[in-house]
Amino acid sequence: MFDWTAYLLAALAAMAAGMINALAGGGTLITFPTLIALGIPPVAANVTSTVALCPGYFGATLAQLNNIRSQTQRLWLTLPAAVFGGILGGILLLNTEEKVFQALVPFLILLASLLLAIQTPLRTWLTRRLQAHSAQGIPQVWVVPLILLAAVYGGYFGAGLSVIVLAALALILDDTLTRLNALKQAVAFGVNVATAVFFLFSGKVVWVLALIMAMGALLGGLLGGKLVNGINPSMLRWLVVSIGIIIAVIYWIK
Repeated sequence: MFDWTAYLLAALAAMAAGMINALAGGGTLITFPTLIALGIPPVAANVTSTVALCPGYFGATLAQLNNIRSQTQRLWLTLPAAVFGGILGGILLLNTEEKVFQALVPFLILLASLLLAIQTPLRTWLTRRLQAHSAQGIPQVWVVPLILLAAVYGGYFGAGLSVIVLAALALILDDTLTRLNALKQAVAFGVNVATAVFFLFSGKVVWVLALIMAMGALLGGLLGGKLVNGINPSMLRWLVVSIGIIIAVIYWIK
């Protein structure tokens, strides 16, 4: 059992993650190390973090529902790959030995940090590409294998998933970045929900922490939505990136 300080730390970490996800992305880089620090084994910490942050993805998707509804055909095309890939990533995670996953942790955290770091230049590049070139000659179905690969990564670890999904969509689909960003939210939500539901039966979820963190993440998401015009997302993103790199280095030293 945990004492009240552990519950408070988990709730605050989830609240911060929910706010960070609403403003810049990368909340898993806060919740996952926090759970590790509380003594949760790496695989169980990753599983618990995935389940706990699920409400935040729902809120982000709900906020862009109008742009998502106008892309029903694309949604039916990408969601099956998102769900299947998320479950496949979850299966890979649960079949990874603790020692192996623990050895991968610093690399996964560093990868997620780097993905978060390139988010702004990637958006700029994608915007220029969409303005300069038409992708109408590329069949939309080509986006499916890219989403599948992104979903497998998302089911396995999750941090940085939104960056990968947005890049995959923009490389194949010809549309505005605003609409593709909305579709990205729906795809990422599909990956997260499929993985979280699969993890419910894994026996790895630390339920008392997951429930407390879910409430914290929801509150943080709502708070982040209200602060979106008052906080510089770029500065927050670089803060999270710095924290992620420091955590990766600490794990390497250990």
